[in-house]
This record gives sequence, C-alpha cells and structure tokens, in this order.
Amino acid sequence: MSQAPPSSSFSARVTELVRRLGMPVVVLLAALLFDLVFVTDAALDDVGPRWVDFALLPGIFAMVGCAIWARRRAAVAAMVGAFALAFFTIFIRYLHTPTYSSVLANLSITEVVAGTEMVFYVARKVRPGAAFAAISSLVVGALIAVFGRYTYGDLSYSTILQALLFGSFLLVAAVVIGASGRTRSVQREQRQRRLRRINALAKGQWPLIGALALSLLFEFGFTYDSGASGFPVLFCSIGAAVIAVLSPRRPADAMLGVAGLILLSALVTPFLRLGYDYQFPGGIPAAQMVAGIGVVVNLVRAMPLIKAWPRIAVLTAAVGVGAILNAKRPGFRPLTDPQEIGGLVVAAGLVLGIAIAVGMFLRSRDSERTQVMKAAVTDAQTTERMALARELHDVVAHHVTGIVVQAQAARMMGEKNPQLALEAMGRIEDAGTEALAAMRRLVRSMRGDAPAGSSDLSEQATTDLDADLRKLVDGANHGIKTTLMLDLPPDLPHEVGRSALRLVQESLTNVGKHAADATEALVHAEVTGRELHLSVRDDGREKAHRPAGGSGGYGLVGMRERVALLHGRITAGRGPDGGWRVEAWLPLEANGDDG
Repeated sequence: MSQAPPSSSFSARVTELVRRLGMPVVVLLAALLFDLVFVTDAALDDVGPRWVDFALLPGIFAMVGCAIWARRRAAVAAMVGAFALAFFTIFIRYLHTPTYSSVLANLSITEVVAGTEMVFYVARKVRPGAAFAAISSLVVGALIAVFGRYTYGDLSYSTILQALLFGSFLLVAAVVIGASGRTRSVQREQRQRRLRRINALAKGQWPLIGALALSLLFEFGFTYDSGASGFPVLFCSIGAAVIAVLSPRRPADAMLGVAGLILLSALVTPFLRLGYDYQFPGGIPAAQMVAGIGVVVNLVRAMPLIKAWPRIAVLTAAVGVGAILNAKRPGFRPLTDPQEIGGLVVAAGLVLGIAIAVGMFLRSRDSERTQVMKAAVTDAQTTERMALARELHDVVAHHVTGIVVQAQAARMMGEKNPQLALEAMGRIEDAGTEALAAMRRLVRSMRGDAPAGSSDLSEQATTDLDADLRKLVDGANHGIKTTLMLDLPPDLPHEVGRSALRLVQESLTNVGKHAADATEALVHAEVTGRELHLSVRDDGREKAHRPAGGSGGYGLVGMRERVALLHGRITAGRGPDGGWRVEAWLPLEANGDDG
C-alpha cells in the first residue's frame, strides 16, 4: 500500500512549531529576537557608555510576559502592561538610557508588538466597559513612553505626527480584528472557517511573510528618517506585501496588482525628493522587490511557465521603469549609463531566474504530493470496498435467515392457522425489502459510485443498536469515561444501526487519539421524526503532537461517505467549549434507490 512520506523536512518542523505556539507568540518571539540582537549590538559598540543599553531589556521582557499572560487574563495583563511601560520609562529616564525608534518613537519592536497583541486580546475577550478602561490604560502607558523616554530636548513635530499616525493605525486595527471575534453561533463558525483558511495560507507562506516583515521593518525606519514624504512609497510597499501573501489564491491577478503598485511607486518617487534616507536597492524598495519575487514564485507554481510569462513580462517592465527612474536620486535623474543598466539587468535576470526555478520546483513537488495522496486515497477506498464486501455477506445472511425462519413457520402453521401464515408472509416481504435496500447501498459503494474511506469493520453489529452501543462503550479502550444517553426503538433498520455503530466507534477512537486532557465523552442517540440522530462530543482540546501510532487522515472521510451512502447528514468540528463534536442524522427509510 502506498503511503505518504513522513513530514520530516525543516519546513514541516517549522510549521508544527508555529502550530504549537500560535502565530501571535511566534511574532512576539521574532520581535524579541530582533530587539535582543539590536540592544546587544548597541550596548557593546563604541558609541556612548558600554552596557547601559541593556537597561532596556527588563521593560522588554516585562511586556513579553504581559502579552503571553493576556491570552488567559487579558484585562489584568493589559493594566500590568500599562504600568510596566510607565515604570520602566522612569527607570530608563533615571539611567539616561538611549532609546531607538521603531514603529512608534522610543518604543522597541517587542513593546509595540506586545501592546498590539494585548489590545487585540482585550477587544476579543473582555466586556466593553472593562475593555475600554484596559485599552485606555495601554494607550496612556504608550504615550508616557513615547514622550517620557526622549532625553535630548523636545520631540520634533514630524516624529510626533508619525507616532500618532502609526499608533492610531495599530490601535484601530487591533480593536477591529479583536472585536470581530466576539460573534457567535453561525457567524462564529464562519469566522472559524475563515481563520482556518488564513492560518493555512500563513503556514504555506511563512518564508515569504518573514522576508516581507523584515523588509517592511526597514522601510518603517526609512520613513522615520525621511519624514512624511516617505509615506506614499511605504503604503505602496505595504499593499504589495499584502497582495503577495494572498497571491496563492489568485496568482495571475496578484502579479498584475504588484506590478501596478511597483509602477505607481516608481512614478511618484521622483516628485517626493526622498534623498538617500529612503533606500532603493536597484531603484525598487526592498518590500516591493520581495513581493515581486513572491508573486513570481506563486504564479509559476500555479500555472505552466508558457502561460505565466506575459504577466512576468509586465512585472519586469514595471521593475525596469523603477530602476531607470530611481536608481539615481534625489530628483529627476534617470539612469542612462549603459554599463550600470547592464549590471542591473544581469542582477534582475538572476533574481528572476531563481524565482522561476523555485516556483517550478514547488510545482513539481505539489504534483508529486498529489499523486501520492491519490494513491493513498485509492488504497483506502479499495480497503473499504473489500471490507464492505465482507459485510455484505453478514447483512444478507441476517435478512435471508429471517426470511427462511418465517417461511418455515408459515409452512408449519399454514394448514392449522392461515392467519398466522399471512402475517408471516408480510414479515417475509418486509425482510426482503430491507435486504434488497441494504444490498443496493453496499453494491453501489463497492462499484465505486460513492468513494469510501477506511474504517474499522472487524466488530459485527447485531439488530439491537442500544445493546451494541453499550457493549462498545463497555469494551472501549480509549481510556476516557463515556456517558450514554440512548432513546432507541428496537426495530431500527439493520444497515442504519450498523452505520450508527461504526460512526460512534470511529468518533470514540478519535477522542482517544486526538483529544488532549479529555475527561469525559458523551454519546447521545435518539430517533427524531424519520431520522436517527447521533451526537458524540468530548471536553478535550486538540493535541499538539502527532497521535500515537499515527493518523491516516481518512477516518472523517470514511464517516462522511458512510453517511452519504444512507443519504444522511454529518457535521464535525470544535464546539463553543473547545471540545470536538460529531453529529449525524441518518434516515430510517430508503430514499428510492434504483436497481
């Protein structure tokens, strides 16, 4: 049987680490690493007194602790964070520690990220009144840090304006995103689906996201150095970065979008007279260059090169315009030296070739992975069909045995009591109809009209679902207390009861494999109207590591397809309390199967 290769690559390990920690913690730790390197370098250089820059670290670590604490106690952590900003401002001012400007003046990158995450958690989890108080405290603490840590006279008007602009943007964004997570019921499920899609997109794009974040960080610094005139270029870079991250969804349109922003930035830059404070390597801002490389990779990954080259040519033309107009600055000084133009062409061609090669490599890897997955699914379907073929004998034998017994009774009692013979013939007709419907469902699955997933069919179901479920729970080995709430009639169709038993069996198996710290599972089964309603839920949480023995990934697929054979419905996902929930509705009557 073909199996997917184990995920042992560096990318898979990084993705697993990100999933364990959570994206907010990863971003926070990345900011902390940057500040540690920056502060250490500043503390050991020859500018000013040595070691004094290390006085910034206690405040940085305090904010990191508050941001992590905010995941559980958002309001309290935000108030403590606001106090930490004010307290360490006094500490820094007393020691005459020089600060540096990041996104907000006189605040480190880590403090900005930690404060933004605390605002997000407060807006998401805390009641409006308390949230307003906690966020206001953080804003006041940030203002104290911005204005209180500057020890060289008054802050310039442009610095104040930039701090207020960036601070307002971060505050509004964190509040809006956090408040949007307060929706419930259907909106909550829709939001969770969107978050899963965004999370999957981020996991697949983490190298590009890291490169874009680093280049944008430098461009924020260039904007501070160049003043307000650098904002148009910065906004173009931010837009290009966002499009590049989202490019896997619509790579062709993303290519044109990034090309348009690069061209717009190239055309407006000569009028801004930025000088050399805003760095343009090769005439293109760093974030825009990284975004261009990213969209080329994703475009070549998504479609053949012969279809991608017209849009790549458009992007190349936009880059060429930017290089000619802005390689020499300030002012209108287009690049005309053939030797310099030739050097830029060679460098751009090399970068473009690398991007295309990476895209083609990823396209080849995706194709190979698709083939492996198809082979694995085919093997799983074959295994299920063979299991269903074995079960077909049991289903038919059950109904045919009943028919034979009823026929024998009718023959023995027919002469003495014709009425009993007529009743037996009615029961024979019902049993024959049920057997025929069950055979049609199973034969349709084995012929491949409905694909099947893998499931454990070794344990045979009886005609009493209530007793089967109790026996299943009594003999279960998943190690978690299971409570039964059953309200079942004794005359359920055999194929419905058998499928219900398999669904509960698979659900309880998944509880033992995937639900961390689960203490109880609840199985609820009842007949409502013309359907059998099943519900299996637990109070655990998703495991951060691979379950013991591995997971084939086809359990839920097999459950969905088993329900589809009966024309039923099934839902599976995390409940509001964090546990996993599986619910299924199985019709008790055949829905017009054709022979």
